[in-house]
Amino acid sequence: MVTIIIILSLIVVVLGFTTYNLLKKNEKCEDIISSYEIYMKNMSDTIEFSNKKLKEIDAKGSFESDDEIGFFFKEVKVLQEMLNDFKLK
Repeated sequence: MVTIIIILSLIVVVLGFTTYNLLKKNEKCEDIISSYEIYMKNMSDTIEFSNKKLKEIDAKGSFESDDEIGFFFKEVKVLQEMLNDFKLK
């Protein structure tokens, strides 16, 4: 009878330790995911701001019509379109 109590006590201690260990690992992962979500939100806001400013700058189309600046500006617009795909929905 005493051996059964000792065995069950050991099992309870081991299971308690493993549960505590897994809880700490889970909380650490949740903190990492939370920081990534904040980073992604900030990145999405920056992309949105950049897109708004780019459209605001070329509202009249004056940059696209210039030959020398037009090439560079078109490339910037292509890059902005690529960045727009990475915005959070």
